[in-house]
Order: sequence, then C-alpha cells, then structure tokens
Amino acid sequence: MSLSDSTRTQLKTVSSATLCTALFKRGLRNQFIQDVRPLNPGLPNMVGEAFTLRYIPAREDLNPISVFQDRKHPQRQAVERCPPGAVFVIDSRKDARAASAGSILVSRLMVRGVAGVVTDGGFRDSPEIARLAIPAYHQRPSAPTNLTHHQALDIDVPIGCGDVAVFPGDVIVGDGEGVVVIPAHLADEIAAEAVEMTVFEDFVTAEVLQGRSILGLYPPTDDGARADFAAWRRANGR
Repeated sequence: MSLSDSTRTQLKTVSSATLCTALFKRGLRNQFIQDVRPLNPGLPNMVGEAFTLRYIPAREDLNPISVFQDRKHPQRQAVERCPPGAVFVIDSRKDARAASAGSILVSRLMVRGVAGVVTDGGFRDSPEIARLAIPAYHQRPSAPTNLTHHQALDIDVPIGCGDVAVFPGDVIVGDGEGVVVIPAHLADEIAAEAVEMTVFEDFVTAEVLQGRSILGLYPPTDDGARADFAAWRRANGR
C-alpha cells in the first residue's frame, strides 16, 4: 500500500505528539523513535515511506577504508537506490561512536528527492547537514567514519531504529520534536484522525489562552464545550 498524496499532505500538517496519541488509541505505544533529534527544527514536517539500511558492528578485517572503492558497497548502493519521496532510515544500533553518514551522502539523497534521513546513531559534518534543505535526524554529532564501528549489511529490510521496529514502506513523520513510525496499513486513518485532533486542539489552545479552565474542555466532557467548538469551527472555516 503506497502513501497517497492526500495522506502525505495531511501528515505534513500534524505533530508527532498528536500522531502518537492516535496510535496509542489503537494500542501502539512504542512508535516514537527514541533519542533522535532534528538537526534543523525549523524545516517543514518530514513525511515519506521508509527505505532502510542496517548496520552491524564493524569487524576490522572486513572494513578497511578501501571497501568504499567497491561500487556495490551497501551504504553507497542504499544512497543511490532510496526512492524519491522516501525517508532513508538507518539502523545504527543506537551507537553514535561513528558516523552513519556525512554531508556528501545526505546531499546526494537531497538532490535525488529523498524526503528525509533518520539514524539512531550520529552524522558527521552535522553543521553542514543542518544547512541543507532536507530534514535530518540523529542522536548526536559523530566525526569518525562509519567503518570504525559500523558495517553496512542489509538494504530495505526490517530494522530497529531508536527501539522502534521499522518495516520498509512504513510511513515516517518527523517534526521539530522527533520522528514517529506509522504502520503502512494505518497511515490513511491515522492521518485523517490527527488532522481532526489538531483542529480541536487549536480550539482548546485558543480557549485556554483566553483564561478558560481545561476541566470539561479537554477532554470535552461538557455539552457547552462541544457547542463552543462547533461554533468556533464554523467561524474559522475549520
């Protein structure tokens, strides 16, 4: 099931927090990638289907610098194969001692039209990546080459990233707080519900800023709160 343009557009307008609540209502408690932060929180939401790369611990006899001369090296192949509109998700085993990638590879992903990149490890050249027009999320900066601790192995397979299972084709959404993973078969209904939740939360925020109590309002257990929301929605074209 591919991500529709309408669902992609909806997901660009909602927060990771709201998405996590919608997922929690369906029993999914562990969809927010842990310890991963945006290099540039000011960029628009990152939305796309997961394309994955899996690292294992590097073994010294298999990871000299010369391995990059092989055009079939999995890391290089993954960068060239990640589809436009997808999110490149890297399983670095939460190990930021070596870089998952650097600014040149992320730049290549950007010009190929990739929607964003996520690792539960670290990026090198992070100041340069932060200036690129592609959302990028990592644990912390890491200068050493990936070969010192990571061996690229599998492309587009199920992985773990920040303690979350990520399957190829899962829908990945990142905002200024972090990254949430939506199972592909739930993406349309989660997106629609999150948009509705956002409208209501905007109403609640406006009321609270005017001095209204949250009791009976959030959640709307009072009939008056529901009536006020309906009137606010009509008045604001929401």
